[in-house]
Amino acid sequence: MKFSSKAEYGLRAMVFLAKEYPYLRSITEISLEENISAKYLEQIFIQLKKNDLIVSQKGKSGGYTLSRKPDQISVGEIVETLEGKIEPTKCYSAQCENSTCASKKVWVKLSQ
Repeated sequence: MKFSSKAEYGLRAMVFLAKEYPYLRSITEISLEENISAKYLEQIFIQLKKNDLIVSQKGKSGGYTLSRKPDQISVGEIVETLEGKIEPTKCYSAQCENSTCASKKVWVKLSQ
């Protein structure tokens, strides 16, 4: 599976925040450390914050941190926040035209 730059950068930023947890880090600091455009990171952080994956604090010593402990946030949760619902194959989705497809059961189990 290939991720968009948004998902890749979002994952990198979240890993950075996980390593620094529970301390607050600024977008500028993350941007410089991870070599990601600060403007693009701001857009990514809007989505991550909206979906309660990160929290922010304003002010001179403000910044961002994870909303929960790092081990309580999954890669899938981050990617789905930034990319949308992940459905591995067409047969897993509601678009499946073959109701007797044997692999559909496998995909459903894997998604759980």
